[in-house]
Amino acid sequence: MEADAEAEVRFLLQEARESIEAARSYRRELEQRLRGLHQARKQIRESATLTRDVLEQHFNDLKGTLKKLLDERLMSLLQEVDAIEQESIKPLDECQKLIEHGVSTADDLLREGESAVHGDVGQQNEKLCIFTKKALHIQLDSLPEVPSLVDVPCLSAQLDDCLLTILKNQIFRHGTVASRPPVQLEEFVEKPGGILVRWCKVDEDFIPQDYRLQYRKGTASHFEDVYVGSETEFVVLHIDPNVDYQFRVCARRDGRQEWSPWSVPQIGSTTLVPHEWTTGLEGYSLSSRRNIALRNDSQSCGVLYSKAPTYFCGQTLTFRIETVGQPDRRDSLGVCVEQQNGCDSLQRDKAVCISTNGAVFVNGKEMTNQLPAVTSGSTVTFDMEVVHLGPSSNEGGSFKLRVTISSNNREVVFDWVLDQCCGSLYFGCSFSYPGWKVLVF
Repeated sequence: MEADAEAEVRFLLQEARESIEAARSYRRELEQRLRGLHQARKQIRESATLTRDVLEQHFNDLKGTLKKLLDERLMSLLQEVDAIEQESIKPLDECQKLIEHGVSTADDLLREGESAVHGDVGQQNEKLCIFTKKALHIQLDSLPEVPSLVDVPCLSAQLDDCLLTILKNQIFRHGTVASRPPVQLEEFVEKPGGILVRWCKVDEDFIPQDYRLQYRKGTASHFEDVYVGSETEFVVLHIDPNVDYQFRVCARRDGRQEWSPWSVPQIGSTTLVPHEWTTGLEGYSLSSRRNIALRNDSQSCGVLYSKAPTYFCGQTLTFRIETVGQPDRRDSLGVCVEQQNGCDSLQRDKAVCISTNGAVFVNGKEMTNQLPAVTSGSTVTFDMEVVHLGPSSNEGGSFKLRVTISSNNREVVFDWVLDQCCGSLYFGCSFSYPGWKVLVF
């Protein structure tokens, strides 16, 4: 009985411990959800405050701009009134001067005439003779023409009241408030020295024409455009390893100029060091980041290898052809187990590659399947996954890689058997003629 009691106590203690741990786990989950609710509430309130500020600033700017435009238009119309007034008054002023001169001349003639008529009898004949001669020289029947009122301007303002209606309709339709952006960031995939960013449309009624992706390093104040186009993914290069970057995306409707609201910013990073070409090979010139190689005019020929074996199975190795030169059947782009100095091509043992004409080589042997020839802008990708073989394999190797090479929407898949385990691989390229430029990431 005592043993049964002890067993029951142990069972109850175990039950209690499990219940306590379950309660702790439950509380942790609830606390995590409370933090999520806090972040959600914070996002709503901060975005609402920001939206209010944007709306107030925008409409204040609009009011200021409209007032300025209306004042400028009013000033222009008033200046037009002034110009018409001055131009119309000028001939009237000239006519007035002519009439006033005639009135003055007539007044003088009247005074002289009355003096001659009512003057002394002895001098009357002489004065009358002089007056008569003077009067004959003055054309008393010539009167200046005064324009009638219908012939002179009568200014008025023509104001179209429909402008207010048009403005009212436009203003009432101007601006919208969106509770959610039409596109959101979906996934970040680490790349060597880069991040593959994917996004998706979340508003079914929104028909996008273009997308716009921006990023900024850490807590930098300004976002920078990194991609504008119709694709829903983009590899952002020149990313420093183990550094957080913020990304956001927006879209533009078909046939519209304005962009949608930005997506919720998200943080992405990569732990993978960037791929680099090795320096010092005479036949190739490298970019400052050493991820672009240009076959120069040097007569020296050979394989340009990576600085280190930085390609790991499970990743995607990408070569992008920036410019092309004259092709040669010995040209190669690919990966290898080890560097072999003195070789002029990767078309050799312990290497897989593609030539510029699209031929695929495995351990120096050309495959039957062939890819399209590479051209300017072509992208060649290598994907590999590990398949282990038993020690008694009839294929003569104990390590096998499933290789997929893709180019110009075509791909070849084959197994590459090696006699040793390879945790990482070198990549390389070789070109017989100058002009070829290759970016690796």
